[in-house]
Amino acid sequence: MSILIKPIITEKATANSELNNCFTFQVNTKANKVEIKKAVEAAYGVSVEKVRTMNVRPDRSTRFTKTGVQHGKTNAVKKAIVQLAEGDTIDLYS
Repeated sequence: MSILIKPIITEKATANSELNNCFTFQVNTKANKVEIKKAVEAAYGVSVEKVRTMNVRPDRSTRFTKTGVQHGKTNAVKKAIVQLAEGDTIDLYS
């Protein structure tokens, strides 16, 4: 079971990493905060102070087409915002 799926690189997440030393990752939906902390420390060699998680609900959409009404939804994901110790950083662009 892979805990860390991918880093989230958006304008809000990049500003949060530059200002508050917090990095955002998409994680496995069954992972808890302790597992996420150990995975980030093992993968990047940094020390983690705080982990905050959120479950993002799936978006539902409806389209009206020639053949009828089409329903769809995106997958539910879990995000983790990881705050690193002072002086540690993660270079996501190299």
